[in-house]
Amino acid sequence: MLVAEQLRVAYGPIEAVKGIDLEIRAGEIVALIGANGAGKSTTLMTISGATPASGGRISFQGQAINGLAASDIVRRGIAHVPEGRRIFRRFTVLENLHAGALAQRDRGEIAASFDQVFGYFPFLRERRRQLGGTLSGGEQQMLAIGRALMARPTLLLLDEPSLGLAPLMVERIFEMIRAIHRAGTTMLLVEQNAKAALALAGRAYVMETGRIALRGPSAALREDPQVRAAYLGEAAT
Repeated sequence: MLVAEQLRVAYGPIEAVKGIDLEIRAGEIVALIGANGAGKSTTLMTISGATPASGGRISFQGQAINGLAASDIVRRGIAHVPEGRRIFRRFTVLENLHAGALAQRDRGEIAASFDQVFGYFPFLRERRRQLGGTLSGGEQQMLAIGRALMARPTLLLLDEPSLGLAPLMVERIFEMIRAIHRAGTTMLLVEQNAKAALALAGRAYVMETGRIALRGPSAALREDPQVRAAYLGEAAT
């Protein structure tokens, strides 16, 4: 579905992503794990068009998307849930969701999107007139995911969905991610909780200082001594 080849991203003289290759197949959840500053969020922002690539190629469903505006990338089927949620705090829940549907023109599809989002997150219907900034952190995360789903994506980019949330809310968020995936949405997940990410994803990449250090099935990476020591807090046996 998506292929990045020798992808490079620079902020002035600093190269944050240093020629990485990755691929996502239709129907997968793929995790991208690594330490803070490894380049994970930059990779997602570059795929979604929020940050320009300085080199390499990104193709989605066989078509190059390098250089396209973020709005065009959304229309092609990629939606991004950014780190920190970034909802419109002074918009109501309903206005936030409408913002996610700006790329849609068919009223029937928009109505179907609302039904889908309210099916996953019933409380959003109940609080549709409430300002986004008055929701709890976990509720804002659900709103951010719902807003992305309003674009009817085939590929959903999730950046740190558990960040700053209580354990029970994290569990609830991951349950919703599983449900969305079961309904047919392919996902690329960046997640600080490497153990949870590897349990959720079928395959994973480990990113270190802008490069892909390891890749493979999640089950195999969970047993890798380097991954266990650096990201799972476990000593090798």
